[in-house]
Amino acid sequence: MFGHSMLLRISKYFLLTLFVLSVFLYLLKIESRLVEKQSNNCVPQRKYALYGRHAEEGILQHVEEVMDSLGYSNTSIDDDWSLLWCHDYPFKKLKPRMMKIKPNQMVNHFPGSGYITNKVNLATSGLPYVPKAFKLPNQKGEFKDYAFKNPEKLFVIKSNNHRGINIRKITDVDLEVEGTFVQEFIDEPLLIDGYKFDIGVYIVITSIDPLRAYLYDGDVLLRFCPEKYEPLDVNNTDKYVVHDNYRPVWEVASLAKHFKNSGFGMKASLDTYLKSQGKNPEEIWQQAYEAIRAILLSKEQALVTTTEAYPSKRSFFELMRFDFALDRYFRMYIMEANMSPNLSSEHFPPNRLLYLQVIYSTLSLVGLGRRGHTDNTEMTWLQAPLETEAAMKDIVVFPEICGKCTSCNEQRCKLCLWCLDKNKELKETLFFAHREFMNRHFYRRIIPPPLSEAEAKSGYEAIEGLTEINQIMHEWIRGKCLLDKSWC
Repeated sequence: MFGHSMLLRISKYFLLTLFVLSVFLYLLKIESRLVEKQSNNCVPQRKYALYGRHAEEGILQHVEEVMDSLGYSNTSIDDDWSLLWCHDYPFKKLKPRMMKIKPNQMVNHFPGSGYITNKVNLATSGLPYVPKAFKLPNQKGEFKDYAFKNPEKLFVIKSNNHRGINIRKITDVDLEVEGTFVQEFIDEPLLIDGYKFDIGVYIVITSIDPLRAYLYDGDVLLRFCPEKYEPLDVNNTDKYVVHDNYRPVWEVASLAKHFKNSGFGMKASLDTYLKSQGKNPEEIWQQAYEAIRAILLSKEQALVTTTEAYPSKRSFFELMRFDFALDRYFRMYIMEANMSPNLSSEHFPPNRLLYLQVIYSTLSLVGLGRRGHTDNTEMTWLQAPLETEAAMKDIVVFPEICGKCTSCNEQRCKLCLWCLDKNKELKETLFFAHREFMNRHFYRRIIPPPLSEAEAKSGYEAIEGLTEINQIMHEWIRGKCLLDKSWC
């Protein structure tokens, strides 16, 4: 009996041990799967590629820094990237690839962005805040008449093929050279410590149809001429032209005390100086905002037409820098629009912070600035914002009107829930616009333009010159403003 009892007890212990061991192995298997899944999630799924003649020579170093910090891995343009950052315009040499772009891929240029940045077209556009200019040889007769009527004015000759400007007498200008233009010279520039300067303002276009654009409000780029302006010597361009080797803000005493000694940015340092001259900086900046809006709106249709040839219009955004000059009367003049602004701090290391923040804020604005990784290689979060970012309750506006709507043909009714359910394209457009606003970081919206509360309450009024979809976007912003003042 004793031997049989021991045998039973041993059998029970054996079975119990076997059960515990099987449970342990099962749990170990589950843990192994979790570890494997976590490990897979740690593998960067998001990729970016760089394109340009000097892309691999450090000119896009800060783009790489930001992308790496966000968990993206660098790859070739032939791989399945999420972002293609191009220093050169990609829609000529890479056109076959651009024609196959997927909805989950983004490029930092719009097709046809040269309509904005072309020097000749911009200078001779006749738009506000652009100094008077004449295209040669087409407008040589008009130029001669203007110069005769304004004998005190100086002119500079420019072209799309080379950088820099040179003051010329009308008798020294070759009026027959193709691709050149003459432009009125701002001969009474605002000087700080005797130096002429320009102001670089960064903007991002996130959508063409409807047009949405944002201005980087975190800082500007101030660049000073190497030598003092007076006495003016037309043969010494260092006195009146901002070169690549410009004088930085920290070498201009009146601004360096704010920028270098007190830790302020370039914009805040300039604002402080302007206030010391009895000027309201915001009134001056408003001129820049109006100038940029006028230029973008004037070129929108050309961009829309060019972009229509590509399979996904939401795959593009555009980071530009507009360069402005100020005269002694504090009037703003737009001098140039740069398609691929310099983002390298190789020559001026203190500019690194500005470039990093501009790049990060840009990526955040367009939905690429999320930290961490994803196990979804299709990147559906690029195609449409997540519900956690924006639900329909965040999109609908005009509650007092929508309850009375009977037809989606009425402009404001198109923004009501039951009308949006019938218009998937518009609904997605509003979701993207909402995400941009929530992720704008240091950017401020300039198109559609900001509203005052009084303007928001004034009711719907069609804006002359705007397409229907732009009218709807402006009206939606007005509705959001009425619900939340931060949208104004």
